[in-house]
Amino acid sequence: MVEGGGGHYYAYMHVEQIGTGKLDLNFVNEGRLYDTAQWTDLPKKQPFFAQINLPEAEYDIYDRKSAEKQRVPWVGEEWHPQVATEDNVTPPPYYPDHPVVRQEWARYLNSASGADVRVGRILQQLQQDGLAKNTVVVLFADNGRLTARGIHWPFDQGLRVPLIIRDAPDCPVLAAAETSGTVSSRIVSLLDLTATTLAFAGIDRPAGMQSRVFAGPAADPPREHAFAARDRIDETVVRMRSVHNQRYHYIRNFTPGAGFETLNRYKEKCFLVKPLMRQLKAEGKLTGAALELMQPFPDEMLFDTQQDPHEIRNLAASAETEHQQALQELRTALQTWSVETGDRGHIPEPPHIIAPFLQEMHDWFGTPDWASSN
Repeated sequence: MVEGGGGHYYAYMHVEQIGTGKLDLNFVNEGRLYDTAQWTDLPKKQPFFAQINLPEAEYDIYDRKSAEKQRVPWVGEEWHPQVATEDNVTPPPYYPDHPVVRQEWARYLNSASGADVRVGRILQQLQQDGLAKNTVVVLFADNGRLTARGIHWPFDQGLRVPLIIRDAPDCPVLAAAETSGTVSSRIVSLLDLTATTLAFAGIDRPAGMQSRVFAGPAADPPREHAFAARDRIDETVVRMRSVHNQRYHYIRNFTPGAGFETLNRYKEKCFLVKPLMRQLKAEGKLTGAALELMQPFPDEMLFDTQQDPHEIRNLAASAETEHQQALQELRTALQTWSVETGDRGHIPEPPHIIAPFLQEMHDWFGTPDWASSN
């Protein structure tokens, strides 16, 4: 996202294969959203708002031929800087120590390096076009790590995203205390990007908008909690809810029996760690946090993100007073949020809605033999 000095023109940049042009809006297309694909098409010095979706980090799946491939490569894998290697990475402890795990972790990290290269090209283009000093740049991701326990799951690995703001020297929008290199500890939801960028452009947010301003002199009071949810993803129906405060993370699982092993064809095909762990479990070779990950999710999970950043020690049954207080606080916060937002996740989708996704994902990614025989 690139915020210019005002808010009248909008651009969706995909020049020089920097952005994808993706518009994954998840609601009905109500018409054209952007005026052009390049800020250079706009009148000279015209204030603009541009959104640029990078292809990293992502598997190269959009030829829809993933089922035919032995391994689905990452977008840009052939040129990504090879900073990470199988020999110099340390994957999280909820994965087994195995060459495939280290190889995939290195590819993921190198994909992030590829994103860094593309961001550099965007900044360079702003500089060349004389826009660098009056353009606010916001870098963020739309989901957490593109790894087996990351994307799709409401653990921190699937929820936490980078969020970096580069102010515009000639028309600054940040507060005096928000200087270069400052790191904020406030709780931010991605919902808050909307109100914040509107504020940068001098536009009031609409009444009733849940989004809050998180930066600049007009910032709202910090959130006490951040909420997240997952329901059906592709063909996979698992309902979970999540809430954070500054330290603790509470996850509520509403789908008994569901877990990391639950079938999702995209995950089974692209994320080689998942079928590997299934195989190692069958062979009795998984131990510790990796073996625990392969069990069905409990109804409640509570993690101390300061002491346990990998979220591998569930404190929901802990007898410690502090843990029980955190559990009660976050339970109540989640229940209140569900009522206030009219959460409809408890209403099942009809089977005829899900059926086309089952077929689409089978055609796109294939179905593993173990699932086909069940």
